[in-house]
Amino acid sequence: MEKLIYRITFLFTTLFLSFSLSSLSCPTIHDVLRSKGLPAGLLPQEVDSYTLDNDGRLEVFLAAPCLAKSVTGMRFDSVVRANLSYGSLVGVEGLSQFELFLWLSVKDIVVKKPDTGVIIIDIGVAYKQLSRSLFEDPPKCLPHGTKNVFNFLRFFNYLFSFS
Repeated sequence: MEKLIYRITFLFTTLFLSFSLSSLSCPTIHDVLRSKGLPAGLLPQEVDSYTLDNDGRLEVFLAAPCLAKSVTGMRFDSVVRANLSYGSLVGVEGLSQFELFLWLSVKDIVVKKPDTGVIIIDIGVAYKQLSRSLFEDPPKCLPHGTKNVFNFLRFFNYLFSFS
């Protein structure tokens, strides 16, 4: 009888712990961006995982490079890196923005005054001021092969479609 009680107690404890641990989940990268005063749409829906060090060093992993549509086109490498602090992603690597038929590397993304709703994107040769509302929802990303012209043309059509 004592063994039976022990086994039942062990079974219920194991079940309780497994349900408790499964309900604990890591926040998504989009939740992390929001908690840091940034819009979730700075990164695509297709993020596989991420790491965030205590010093703010962020690495975001995607299954493959991809292209997304925002105000202009955005190209994400399979790994995007930046230093994350409240209201900013500084030293961005692995993200480019399509401007005047060129892909320009994004250097920094900053929300200077959260109440104004303006986001500033440093693309090296210029600063773009855009409405934060344009980046509220994570964009859908299309697969992008580095040498696949068909994928680029498909994205170009997608970028300039009006639907």
